[in-house]
Amino acid sequence: MKVRPKKYLGQHFLTDLSVARRIASALEAGRCRDVLEVGCGTGVLTQFLLGRDDITLYGAEVDDESVAYLHEHFPDFAPRLVGGDFLRMDLAEMFPSGVNVIGNFPYNISSQIFFRILEFRDLVPEAVGMVQREVAVRIAEKPGSRDYGILSVFLQAYYDIEYLFTVNENVFNPPPKVKSAVIRLTRNGVRKLDCDEALFARVVKATFNQRRKTIRNSLRAVFGDLGGEEHEFYSLRPETLGVEQFVGLTNWVAARIEKQDQPTQPDTI
Repeated sequence: MKVRPKKYLGQHFLTDLSVARRIASALEAGRCRDVLEVGCGTGVLTQFLLGRDDITLYGAEVDDESVAYLHEHFPDFAPRLVGGDFLRMDLAEMFPSGVNVIGNFPYNISSQIFFRILEFRDLVPEAVGMVQREVAVRIAEKPGSRDYGILSVFLQAYYDIEYLFTVNENVFNPPPKVKSAVIRLTRNGVRKLDCDEALFARVVKATFNQRRKTIRNSLRAVFGDLGGEEHEFYSLRPETLGVEQFVGLTNWVAARIEKQDQPTQPDTI
């Protein structure tokens, strides 16, 4: 049977076996044997992952045609193939001991896939993904660049990021209009940030959602006037701050909010 690439699913099937082999080899799988391939497609990457004897491969595929194709061509793999949406999967229930993630991620949901990995970060020690090149650059970029943003900060807080290699358009069917790239995320030693993590997320989003403004003005739009004009980050823009600086800024915001919430004491004579 033939599988038709579907635009609404963002499918661009990899056709170059050398690239697929290289992606499969990029997964180190040092901390965890179980591996989940997201978007198996026609099994071009799957076949090389199945050829590794150091991992146990599972698959997640939302496309019914691809699922049928994989059942036909990889019958031994079929029992470990889940026909469903990765973004809706409960990795904690499926892989309580942890799982590595790999795949040629659909362009239209690649950022959502990384946010899902981030949600289950304590269960995902490693992820290798091929994505649109600009997304890979954004994730791996360091502070000071216009490409550095929300996804950069969130992922770099909990993962070491490596930009591995660029992939040209002509190795896909259909060819995308942009280049792709493969990146590797390896869980770092941070179990919990040294701040309120929910507030950290709000602060990062608040500043980058208005990235052309200074941090003072973008925070004011979300938290009101916090005062503290003397703060060292107030006159800067968010792309200049690293993870640790955002942690410090979050703790400062928390202290200012707590101070504002404290009732004023009546004057005494």
